Amino acid sequence: MENGISDGVILAARLFLAALYLIFGWRKLTDYSGTVARMVQDGAHLPVPASAVAIFMELPVAFAVAIGAFTRPASALMALYTLGTALIAHHYWTMTGAKKVDSLESFYKNLSIVGGFLLLCITGAGKYSIDALLGW
Repeated sequence: MENGISDGVILAARLFLAALYLIFGWRKLTDYSGTVARMVQDGAHLPVPASAVAIFMELPVAFAVAIGAFTRPASALMALYTLGTALIAHHYWTMTGAKKVDSLESFYKNLSIVGGFLLLCITGAGKYSIDALLGW
């Protein structure tokens, strides 16, 4: 692909990857007590700090990915965070029935998203980004 097309695809990938986190991060922030309750339900040992980490990762870090600022480290953090959420919240191997199927789907969707973030770690933000404006 030509570089301009590649940069456009990288921009689209950044926006698509970040959108999910920005939407749900905002919900976590505006319904903080519900977020903490969900962390308890998911088995987080420290639900209050886990909620704070989730909001931080899903708002400023995902926003950095979206605008292409500090893209490689932000994408690496998002990959680790997404893998962590897969292991904590979608442990299908401990479930049965319909709950197992739902969790299995979510687990592998998370792994797919991890792959997207890992690719951003390799490619960087592309030319339509803050990183490119700053010469990074």
